[in-house]
Order: sequence, then C-alpha cells, then structure tokens
Amino acid sequence: MKTNPREILMYYNPTSSLDRKTVAFAKSHNKHIRLYSHENSRSTTTGWEMILSALNMHPKELLNKAHPEYQKTFRGKEFDEEGWLHVLQRYPHLIKAPIAMRGSRAILCSNPSDVYRL
Repeated sequence: MKTNPREILMYYNPTSSLDRKTVAFAKSHNKHIRLYSHENSRSTTTGWEMILSALNMHPKELLNKAHPEYQKTFRGKEFDEEGWLHVLQRYPHLIKAPIAMRGSRAILCSNPSDVYRL
C-alpha cells in the first residue's frame, strides 16, 4: 500500500474510549490522517501481515486477552500464524489498542500520546 510519508493511518475501534482519544490526539498532531474503523473497513490477512511486519509483532500479541469474548472463544487455544491472522481479520474488536502507521513505521498506541512517537 502506497501512502504519503506525512500521512498517518489509524486502525481503531470507534466504540473504545482509548481509541477515540488516540484519534483525537493524532488529529491534533497532524491534519493528514486516514482513519480505518474496525467496524467499517476490515483488513485482509495480507493487510494484517503488512501491519504486523511494521509492528514487529506476532498476531496473538495484538489481542486483548482480558476481553470476555477472547476468554470464551480463544483462551487456551493455539493456532499457527495464519490462524491468528484469520482471528484478527474476523474479530478486530479484540485488538487491545489502536494502531498508528506512518510510512513503514507502526506503533500500538497503548496511551493516546503514543501517537506522537511517529
């Protein structure tokens, strides 16, 4: 995916207050923001591979293991990397924090101000 090097891409859950605060911080920092809501724009497994490569993370690390749905559905289960990519694709609301990308760099924004690190 080709993007403007000044543009920030945000993958977020609009129902999460942390995610909404992070988006607000990003908008105050940079006017070139492209938002991708988990509800409206689902990523493909290839898209998740690109994001995870930029984050240098395993798919399982992105998931909120305290979420009730994770506990009910995935606790104690092990999948290969492709299996976890399908979990991310089908259950993006289980991601524990918004993801911000600029160019080839990406960060998992555990705090709203983390977006400033880009």
